[in-house]
Amino acid sequence: MWLPMLGMTALPHLGGLYGGFITRKEVKNWYPTLKKPSWRPPNAAFPVVWTCLYTGMGYSSYLVWKELGGFTEEALVPLGLYGLQLALNWIWTPIFFGAHKLKLALVDIVLLTGTVGATMVSWYPISRTATLLMAPYLAWLCLATCLNYRIWRDNREEKEE
Repeated sequence: MWLPMLGMTALPHLGGLYGGFITRKEVKNWYPTLKKPSWRPPNAAFPVVWTCLYTGMGYSSYLVWKELGGFTEEALVPLGLYGLQLALNWIWTPIFFGAHKLKLALVDIVLLTGTVGATMVSWYPISRTATLLMAPYLAWLCLATCLNYRIWRDNREEKEE
């Protein structure tokens, strides 16, 4: 059972690594030109936070997968919602940092936050531990959604193509 646990825990990091590749250049060149609220976390916090969040969500998915006996019919909705939120998570960075589409990124992160909430609701009867491990992720997404909104609002005309 170690291999599925390691694989499912590592899976979310794949999108994070790709996102980090996209973000690295833009954080130095484009991102500093944006107007940002004073309450935003420092840039150095993001890789640390996302590493922890990706690890927690990945391990959570393993707990649900294990409890449901793998990729069974019963796992379709809870793991399907998880997969959907993971896809929405992975595409946010290319939209925001890669394409500089602040409004589209905002739409994505709102859908992502709602999908994470739905994932947690579907997981609660299966594994309370998995659900609770997703709580910091949901809290961070609420902050990130507010930040995305403020950046979009304050940079609409000058920066968005």
